[in-house]
Amino acid sequence: MKYSPSTEKNPLPYSPFKSCTVPRPIGWLSSISTDGAENLAPYSQWQNLTFDPPMVMFSANQYPDGRRKDTVRNAEQTGWFVWNMATWDLRDAVNISAMELAEHESEFDRAGVTRSEADLAPGPMVAESPCHFECRYLSTQRLPGESNVGTVDVVFARVERIHVDDSVIGDDGKLDIRTIQPIARMGYFDYTVITETFEMRVPGSSAEAQYGLQGQSA
Repeated sequence: MKYSPSTEKNPLPYSPFKSCTVPRPIGWLSSISTDGAENLAPYSQWQNLTFDPPMVMFSANQYPDGRRKDTVRNAEQTGWFVWNMATWDLRDAVNISAMELAEHESEFDRAGVTRSEADLAPGPMVAESPCHFECRYLSTQRLPGESNVGTVDVVFARVERIHVDDSVIGDDGKLDIRTIQPIARMGYFDYTVITETFEMRVPGSSAEAQYGLQGQSA
């Protein structure tokens, strides 16, 4: 089976596109508007870009009526947003925070999560999340789609502060991912959870390459 999505109809009952690039990390992003309205929403198109300095991106499709997502507008107007790690224990809260709520109704309250204060960014973080990035907004790249909902804002940011709960740091100084159990987006309505990990090292790589891949501190 093969098809050209720009010229041919998908021959399957459901699109395979988003089910091939999996699993996708969840950008559970908290932000605040210039008039004080809190926002918390998950984005499945989220990723690290580089590590020196650490930079990240997320993309947010518009609503069908052409409105841009609150997280995008808040980041542009305040210059900040926070990434909160989405975990198995927080899965229901993550899902609830995806709801489209009335203006000025807080997803923190609807999802039943606790607010904690960020050091640099305005607005709250999710206290129950074990890891946070305080992200300073850099720029937005708008990519027009063939529909309102297909049009996307790609937001770039620099990570200015990283928070890690001491309880999820192992004796070796690494994050204990199997204990944290991050969740990730699959296709359709499917998600997955990380409970198993394995290690692979690139054969013949130099000490410098191993250093970078390992993520060792200087």
